[in-house]
Amino acid sequence: MKENSTYFSIKNWSEDDRPREKLLYKGRSSLSDAELIAILIGSGSRDESAVSLSKRILASTENNLNELGKLSLKKLMDFKGIGAAKAITIAAALELGRRRRTGESLEKKRITNSRTVFELMQPIIGELPHEEFWILYLNNSNKVVYKLQLSKGGITGTLVDVRLVLKHALEIGATCIILVHNHPSGTLRPSEADKQITMKLKVAANSLDIKVLDHLIVTEKMYFSFADEGML
Repeated sequence: MKENSTYFSIKNWSEDDRPREKLLYKGRSSLSDAELIAILIGSGSRDESAVSLSKRILASTENNLNELGKLSLKKLMDFKGIGAAKAITIAAALELGRRRRTGESLEKKRITNSRTVFELMQPIIGELPHEEFWILYLNNSNKVVYKLQLSKGGITGTLVDVRLVLKHALEIGATCIILVHNHPSGTLRPSEADKQITMKLKVAANSLDIKVLDHLIVTEKMYFSFADEGML
């Protein structure tokens, strides 16, 4: 049994089949998603190689890394050969990838249109299972000077404190704000509550010479812009 287990370890594969060696000699882009995951988990089970196990895990999410990143540790550990340590390693690697996307988007600090806002905020809230409401504070050059997570709630909605929004704007000298929240359900249609809070913030901000430029509803792949739809 021990020999069979050793046979399936990466060290005993032929050189072309070794993900670590393949990465070293052929570069990162030469590896498939399954091979990259195989490097993370190191070994499979007694009856299955790490690459085969990784392919099976990916197949459960239709080979979609975004969907894989949403799997809980418990779900990952349901696969034979994946214990707590390997599940944590996979989750940590995918979280780093998500944060890298966030870091790249932060370089695009000047807001030129609704798409820019989506590219900035989608990595942060686009794939969350719960709803979050954020405020982007901009200066006269339409550059983001501060991002505030105003509220975090369940899928049914969040609470928005208008006074807190404007307090922060005055403290940092922002001249414009953009409202952004996600819809975990995937729907892009604004609710009546979305419309009401938008107008409430617009009226309150106008009284302080602060302009509400837009309100975006963000999902995993798309967005809805109040400004683009003429609703501001």
